Amino acid sequence: MSSLILFIAVITVLFFLLELAPGDPVQTLVGDVPLSEAFRTQIMAAYGLDKPVWERYVLYLGNVFTGNLGFSFGTNNEPVLDLILSRAGNTLALAVPAFVLSTLGGLVLGSIAARSRKRWLDGGISGGAVALFSVPNFWFGMLLILVFSIWLGWFPTQGKSPYGQPGIGLEYLVLPVITMATSELAYKTRIMRSSMIESLGQDFVDTARSKGLSSSHVLWRHALPNALLPMVTVSGYSLGYILAGSVLVERVFGWPGMGLLFIDAINRQNNMVILGVVIVLTVVIIVVNIITDVVYGLVDPRLRAQFSPQRNRQTQEATA
Repeated sequence: MSSLILFIAVITVLFFLLELAPGDPVQTLVGDVPLSEAFRTQIMAAYGLDKPVWERYVLYLGNVFTGNLGFSFGTNNEPVLDLILSRAGNTLALAVPAFVLSTLGGLVLGSIAARSRKRWLDGGISGGAVALFSVPNFWFGMLLILVFSIWLGWFPTQGKSPYGQPGIGLEYLVLPVITMATSELAYKTRIMRSSMIESLGQDFVDTARSKGLSSSHVLWRHALPNALLPMVTVSGYSLGYILAGSVLVERVFGWPGMGLLFIDAINRQNNMVILGVVIVLTVVIIVVNIITDVVYGLVDPRLRAQFSPQRNRQTQEATA
């Protein structure tokens, strides 16, 4: 229920904010050409802009729950959902590798920093994580283009493949994926370090060490599984941040995904596309958060024990 309320609230707030935004979408559609009043009235009627705002809101909200996100204003009336789905694959091609890279990198670097606590390696990893987390991803992306594309010439600067060729070139993925993963990698490294330090201070770790197990075995086989719970939550939420950050990253690298579509829609005052992209991202984030809660319950032994059938029988017998 809370997810449904959040979903409706996002649609409502954004819908009315776009209504209050300055500008004339009809004039934006035709450009600098003078408009007659009759032609303006005709266009507004064709797109339903002549109706009161409350009526358009109710109609739009009802259409959203049937899977109809409206039609793109000024692009041959293409359905917004089809337009977004045609770009979604390109965005996922960046978001999924960035998510995997930031999560695995955060686990490894955070664990190493916790193991070498208060040494130069810990200071280097922690300091680098703070620095990378503080750098805006769009600025970092432009820095990567300057160094690896312009100065060294190793990677292309724009697009997803050579001109006229379908698909995605691997060399086009490298810089945008690194850009998207950097800030989340830094954040997850800090979270994993703190969680691992707490786990290494538990009694079961001292017991494992007293048995003569190596420090690496204690770290990866005993401490790591118990330090993963905060990372489960953080990793789930980070996918939403990565998708939201794709807007600026795709603009920097000219990547034809949902982020670039969103920016183009803002420039064209294409409100239906703006609403559609935000709605799709909101649904994805809500679903990911629900999955994160389920996974957390499966991973956390305390929750498994609380809802286990055996515990429920014992509770019923105790209250009988």
